[in-house]
Amino acid sequence: MIKKIMAKLKGKKYEALTGGAAVAEAMRQIDPDVVAAYPITPQTPIIETFAQFVADGKVSTELIDVESEHSALSAVVGASAAGGRAMTATSSQGLALMAEIVYVASGSRLPILMAISNRALSAPINIHCDHNDSMFLRDASWMQFYSENAQEVYDNTLIALKVAENKKVQLPVMVMQDGFITSHNVENVLILADKKVKSFVGKYEPEYPLLNLEKPVTVGPLDLFDYFFEHKYQQIEAMEESRKVIKEVDKEFYKLTGRKYDFIEKYKTVDADFVIVALSSTCGTAKMVVDDLRKKGKKVGLLKIRVMRPFPEQEIAKALEGKKAVAVLDRSNSYGSTSPVFTEVRSALYNLKKRPKLQNYVYGLGGRNIGLKDIEKVFEELIKGQVSDNIKYIGLRK
Repeated sequence: MIKKIMAKLKGKKYEALTGGAAVAEAMRQIDPDVVAAYPITPQTPIIETFAQFVADGKVSTELIDVESEHSALSAVVGASAAGGRAMTATSSQGLALMAEIVYVASGSRLPILMAISNRALSAPINIHCDHNDSMFLRDASWMQFYSENAQEVYDNTLIALKVAENKKVQLPVMVMQDGFITSHNVENVLILADKKVKSFVGKYEPEYPLLNLEKPVTVGPLDLFDYFFEHKYQQIEAMEESRKVIKEVDKEFYKLTGRKYDFIEKYKTVDADFVIVALSSTCGTAKMVVDDLRKKGKKVGLLKIRVMRPFPEQEIAKALEGKKAVAVLDRSNSYGSTSPVFTEVRSALYNLKKRPKLQNYVYGLGGRNIGLKDIEKVFEELIKGQVSDNIKYIGLRK
């Protein structure tokens, strides 16, 4: 057994990393021109770790200490517009403070990468995980990748950057991980050699850098009713184009690493009658429940959404058509409406001839745990036909 394990590990480099450190390791290998960030729990370990790389001379990055997240993204926007490869990281209130500049980055077509450790928005003050921070900016023309574990955090960082910088895309991207659950827990992460990462992401060659004095350009001009609509449509086209580019880069990454990614992951859904839809770390827990119920003869499965923007309507519809019942688990909520992921999944299924029954579940707000028994109960309710138009809340005290 030991020989078999050693044979599998031969030529591979595993490191015990938190999700935060996994992002920092990917950033070290990429060696961006500029990183600007402000500390906020639970994002802080990302920049703390990367700052140590800067201090130790392991990267040539200009690390900018700023007085706020608004300034952090502003500095990154300036660096990217100048022609540099630029990154930042944040959580919760930090992302909310950045919101004004979030739209500036995408409207200026700057391929910035932002690492996010998802955390609940105040008030009340809470430092633990839910997805309301990134969900409220899902329509800001940033691509969004959600990560199940530290390995996906590392891989998605490399993949997302390459997609963002593609000439056909040129849009910023957020890479999410669950605060504390992923960001602070240690897992084995398979790390690529530095040279392979450099080759994979390639050298960034901006098309319209501000510092190119031979071809002067304007960034962020006044744009009224004469051309504003057309420029917004260009962003729409770029987001649509990113669908093809994501698939191309995922395939390239698979050839490089053997790790296969797509917009969604279909975990034992092909013959399943009952399916749970979820994002990020909850998917790991759900897979364990699926495996256990499968042993008991229950035809259940999990559909994991990895890419939230651009939203994979067609892939989701194809995967869920003909199912008897589907539960959408949202770690976010929308006051006065159904929750974000459920709303989009329901829309994706609207035109299906064999549309499954759908149940909206909200769970885990403010970091409340969701366990194996909770997910098993969701499957039990689907199997028993306990599906309604009302939102159900997992683990809520009433």
